[in-house]
Amino acid sequence: MHRNPIERFGDTGLYILQDLGRMTLYLAKAMRGLFKRPFRFREVLRQIHFIGAGSLTVIFCTAASTGMVLGLQGYYSLHKFGAEGMLGSAVSLTLIMELGPVLTALMVAGRAGSAMCAELGIMRITEQIDALDCMAIDPFRYCISPKFLAAILSVPLLTVIFDVIGIGGGYVAGVNLMGVNPGSYLEGMRSSVTNHDIQLGVIKSFVFGLLVVWICTGRGFFVREIRGAGFGAESVSRATTQAVVLSSITVLVFDYLLTAVLL
Repeated sequence: MHRNPIERFGDTGLYILQDLGRMTLYLAKAMRGLFKRPFRFREVLRQIHFIGAGSLTVIFCTAASTGMVLGLQGYYSLHKFGAEGMLGSAVSLTLIMELGPVLTALMVAGRAGSAMCAELGIMRITEQIDALDCMAIDPFRYCISPKFLAAILSVPLLTVIFDVIGIGGGYVAGVNLMGVNPGSYLEGMRSSVTNHDIQLGVIKSFVFGLLVVWICTGRGFFVREIRGAGFGAESVSRATTQAVVLSSITVLVFDYLLTAVLL
C-alpha cells in the first residue's frame, strides 16, 4: 500500500520512540541482573578475557600508530612556532582526553561488540532465549548482565593501556625520529596533564563501555523487532551491522556532550 511522506515520517518516528523505550527497559533489566544471586563470577571472568584480553592486539596496534602519527604531525605543527618542547603536552592531552577513550570504544565495538550482538541474535532466532524463559532462568542474569559488567570494567583498563602505548609511540616519533629533547617531551607531559584531564578520560571510558555493550547486546536481543532486518541469518547480519554503526555514532555524539559538560 502506497503511503505519503507524512505517514512514512510518522511511522518512522513511532518506531524510533518504541525502540528507545525497549532499549531503556532492556538497560534497566540488565543492570538489575548484576545484583541477582547467584552471581556468575566465572562468566564475568570469561567475558573480561574476551572483551579485554582479546582486544589487546588491536588496541596495541591502533595506539602505537595513533601516537606516532600524533608525534609526527604535532612536531611539524609546533616546529613552525618554535615550540617543539610542547610536543609531549600535545600528544598526552589529545590521547588522554579524546582519542584514547574514543578509539578504544570504537575498536571494542568493532571486535567484541559485533560478536556479542551476533551471539545474542543467534540465541534469539534459535529460540535459546525463549527456552531460558520457559525454564524460569533469567536471560539477563544468565548471559547479558555479565557482559555489561565485563565491558564496564574492561574498556577503562583498555583505555589506560591505549594512552600509555600512544604516549610511548609519540615519544618514539618525536624524540627518536624527529630529535625532540626527551626531557622536554616528558616535562611538557608532566606539567600539562592534570587530575581533571585524567578523570575526564576515565569518565568517558566508563560511559563509552556502557554504551557499546548496551547497544550491541540490545540489537542482538531484539533482532526480531528491528525493522527491515529480514529473517534468519540475514536478520543477525543486519542487526550486527546496525549495532556497530549505532554504537560508533553514539560514542562520537557522547564524546562531544561529555566534553562540553565536564571540560
